[in-house]
Parts: sequence; C-alpha cells; structure tokens
Amino acid sequence: MTVNDDVLLVHGGTPLEGEIRVRGAKNLVPKAMVAALLGSAPSRLRNVPDIRDVRVVRGLLQLHGVTVRPGEEPGELILDPTRVESANVADIDAHAGSSRIPILFCGPLLHRLGHAFIPGLGGCDIGGRPIDFHFDVLRQFGATIEKRADGQYLEAPKGLRGTKIRLPYPSVGTTEQVLLTAVMAEGVTELSNAAVEPEIEDLICVLQKMGAIIAMDTDRTIRITGVESLGGYTHRALPDRLEAASWASAALATNGNIYVRGAQQRSMMTFLNTYRKVGGAFEIDDEGIRFWHPGGQLKSIALETDVHPGFQTDWQQPLVVALTQATGLSIIHETVYESRLGFTSALNQMGAHIQLYRECLGGSDCRFGQRNFLHSAVVSGPTRLQGADLVIPDLRGGFSYLIAALAAEGTSRVHGIELINRGYENFMDKLVELGAKVELPGKALG
Repeated sequence: MTVNDDVLLVHGGTPLEGEIRVRGAKNLVPKAMVAALLGSAPSRLRNVPDIRDVRVVRGLLQLHGVTVRPGEEPGELILDPTRVESANVADIDAHAGSSRIPILFCGPLLHRLGHAFIPGLGGCDIGGRPIDFHFDVLRQFGATIEKRADGQYLEAPKGLRGTKIRLPYPSVGTTEQVLLTAVMAEGVTELSNAAVEPEIEDLICVLQKMGAIIAMDTDRTIRITGVESLGGYTHRALPDRLEAASWASAALATNGNIYVRGAQQRSMMTFLNTYRKVGGAFEIDDEGIRFWHPGGQLKSIALETDVHPGFQTDWQQPLVVALTQATGLSIIHETVYESRLGFTSALNQMGAHIQLYRECLGGSDCRFGQRNFLHSAVVSGPTRLQGADLVIPDLRGGFSYLIAALAAEGTSRVHGIELINRGYENFMDKLVELGAKVELPGKALG
C-alpha cells in the first residue's frame, strides 16, 4: 500500500477533554439520499454530516438530474428528483470509484429509467463484502445484468416484481438493496434473515414517509408491499452511534473526558454495557452522553462482535485500543469481517501485546471460523504505547490509529488521514477542540 501524502503529526500523552457533536449516521444518510431518487416530489433531509460518502452520493445524484441544495438550517439538504435522467458512464465512474454506495442506485434507477450502470466499487478493505448478493437479489426482482469492461449494465425489460428472499447472512447492504427495490416492485416482497440495525429501521421510516408499505416482524422478516408511486419525505437522520462510540473509546484510552452531543442511549445500549464492564464511566442526559476514564485500572473482558443487537463490529477496533490499557487478558472474537483485526499489527509496533488466532475464541456464530482467517485476538495489558509511523488501513482502523497515537508517548506520523473523512465529520477540528496536540506538516492545528 502506498503512503498517502495526507499526513497528520500526533503528539501523544494528552487526555482528550471537552465537547464535540455527532450528526446523522454515515450508515443512514447516504442511503436516505438515494431513496429520494424514488420520489415524485422533493425531499428534505436534516442532520446531514459533511463527510465524503455524502459528497459522493450528492455528486452521483446530480449526475442523474437530481437537484441537491442546502436547506435553511445547517446540515439540511433539499433533494429534487423530478428530472431524473441517464448519466454519462465516465462521469459515474469518476464519482463512484471510492465508494460502495452506488450499488444501491440500481433499484431506484431501474424504477425511474428502466436501466442502470454500476462501475467498479471501492470501500474499506476489511474483508469480503461481495456485491454478488446485490446482483442475485436484483435478478430475483426481474433485472437482467450484463457485465461490461467498465462495470455492470442493468435493465428491467418486464419491470420489477416482488419476490421471496432469504439472506444467508443478515447483510446490511443487501437488506438496503431489497428495501430500495421492493417498495415500487409489483406485488409483495418477503425478506427473511434481514438486517435490523437502527439505521435500517430509520431507512424504513424514510420510505414509509414517502408512501411505502413495510412491515417488520420480530424474526428478522421484512414484508414490503409494492406501490405504484412514492412522494418526497422530511426526515431528521438518527445520530451516528458508531462515531459516538469511537469518541467514547478515545476518552477511555487517553484518560480523558468527552461530552458527545447528539449521542443517544437507545442505539448504544450494548456498547454502553461493555464500556462499563471495561471500567469506563458515562452519564446520559437529553442532549448527549458524557464519557470519561474515572481513574484506577481498566478491566480486561471477553468480547464477541455480532449483528445488531449484538456488539457492532465498527465498535470493536476503537475499543481494542483502550483494551491495551486494561489489566489482564482481553479476548476478542470478530464474527463479521474476517480481516478486521489486521490493524492490530501496528498497535504491536507501538508496544501493545496482541496475538491473533484462526480459532473462534468464543461461542457466537461465526461467518468464517473454519476458513483459516485470523479473526480472534488476545490483548495483554496494560502496555505503554510509543509513537510510530502509521498507515491507515480502513475507516474504523484509521480512527483507532489516531486514538493509539493520542494515547502513546511521543510523536506519531499518521498517513492517509483523508480516509477518515469518509465517516468522521470535521474530525481534525474536533481533535483540536478536545485539546489534542496535532498538526499537518507546515500547518499547526492545535
């Protein structure tokens, strides 16, 4: 992997203290923007973060004739899809190469235009997230897919029809694909073993506001009755529980105290239980959650990631940094992405003691326990971390490297920080507000 030019110097050893705000969830807002494509009237989306994934989707929508403009309040977008049109293939490719979200344009574009083009897709390299699931689902709705040199070309010569689908794994992306396609497909769609994350529920709320008919059962089954047309929506996106947990872990690892305005208890209950078991403290009010290190020793834990309502895989990496400062042996079993623990090699270079294993060190169902992946870890602590040269591997791993650099003694050079902008709004400004000693070479930030 080549080292990017975007480098952040982090002078560690200072506790993060102060207040930051989290806005709408990265895993909801871009998808709600795509949903606006389905409408016959403008939509109004509030609490939108200024992150790269939002900018990518905004560009793709504009290429397809959707007017996107700021609303009256900060973080508000007005999306007008009344003049949807085909986009130039080269333009789509230029906008979409750094994101996987364009795959979700398929259903809405097939409904609006009768065809869609999807280029090669990017995203974080944390393990297999095959788009085959998406194409298999679209074929079941009646789409035809032609593989071309520059991507995939889709058509629906007979329209899209409801179908019965059972996912082999409760994939968030495939569940979103089904929802965005089924709402205007003829007949009823039944999706079994669906993902039920809070962001999925919020997307269902968006679609229901547009006129969709969607029922969620208690057994991970979602039933969608197709309608002929949809209108616009007005919606305030739920806050980003994954970013909130990242700042919580930063407070714990740096002996800090951070008030995360916008954080909500309901979507973070599993994380909050684990945070308390480790020894972290938190206080909840109507506006957010304060997270801090109360002093004394942190406790080692056994932890397994899982789909919602389990411990989210995106919470794991930042918390592992804090666990390097816990007394004893912590055991981590990553059940969702097979390559998500690869980031720990850099932590070991900084002084951590983390051993990876191919075996399942836990009892939860695992997607790949017999496939020889290093997906379990034993963290021995506490250890003193030292500054190092770090190359960001993915979004959550990248923020975890920032936390490690902030907790370490000495100075770290963190390369590839632009990747963090995919999911953390104004993260460098927030670091400065919390008292972090960081700087871009040649330009002091704090």
